[in-house]
Amino acid sequence: MIERRSLAALLFALPAAALAQGADPLPSWRDGPRKRALLDFVTAVTREGSADYVHPSARIAVFDNDGTLWVEQPAYVQLLFILDRIRALAPANPAWQQDAVFRAAIAGDLHGVMGGGNEGLMRLAGAAMAGNSPEEFQAIAAEWLKTARHPKWNRPYTALVYQPMLEVLRFLRAAGFGTFIVSGGGVEFVRAFAEDTYGIPPHHVVGSSFALKVTEDAGRLTLLREPRVDFIDDGPGKPIGIARHIGRRPIAAFGNSDGDFEMLRYTTEGAGQRFGMIIRHDDAEREFAYDRESHIGRLARALDAAPARGWQVVSMRDDWARVFA
Repeated sequence: MIERRSLAALLFALPAAALAQGADPLPSWRDGPRKRALLDFVTAVTREGSADYVHPSARIAVFDNDGTLWVEQPAYVQLLFILDRIRALAPANPAWQQDAVFRAAIAGDLHGVMGGGNEGLMRLAGAAMAGNSPEEFQAIAAEWLKTARHPKWNRPYTALVYQPMLEVLRFLRAAGFGTFIVSGGGVEFVRAFAEDTYGIPPHHVVGSSFALKVTEDAGRLTLLREPRVDFIDDGPGKPIGIARHIGRRPIAAFGNSDGDFEMLRYTTEGAGQRFGMIIRHDDAEREFAYDRESHIGRLARALDAAPARGWQVVSMRDDWARVFA
């Protein structure tokens, strides 16, 4: 009989053994320094007996969602969901027509919606996403995702996930990592599709949230979402969300924008081997090209800091042989 510890050691040694045998766990990545850096990092932290070895319980990898795992242009997917939801609820809420931001949302005027700033977006989100239980909301979001289509490719948003990043997720899990999404998006929205799309279960999703209250429905205790923001899991909120939800400092972080800057710092400023990676959108032909001047997924501060901090900056154009799954 194989001892439990010996069996675990064997399983977690499999990625390194596969690499040694020439198997490519990242076939959609072109050979180059970014791919090699990731492979070398995983080999280092999974080789028992090495100075860089990390116990499986501490192998935590965190991923932003929008622009890191799936497409985020021309607008965040959840924002498009909110606009559709507002239009669906508008007939029962005629007073919304008196509010400029709500009128813009009902008319499908994205420019007008963005003109309302963060305050306007929060009011729209509260109206669209409150008044139901987390389970009911996730069911609504999942149903929307079945029929919603991206305006450029006319494909479901869940079909516009990045194949190279799916390979990273599988590779890390095979190496004994726990993989978590740490998103600025609403936690229940991401939980509606994360397990089917990425293999990441609901309890491995950290995100922004609305306040909840305990109530009763037909004699059963339930939770009700209120139209009040409880936590914003973006920028400096990401390390807080990680500490509250995961309880360990990650050893690997993947992002694409300045909203991931603090998460990347929090991860890579820890002791021992650490890994930070930024996905740079520079492929206008196969996806989109944007960084410093974009209102969606702006990448400037993190990009400037990457060389000194040792973060790997991935060129979607040069480093990925394939973009979508």
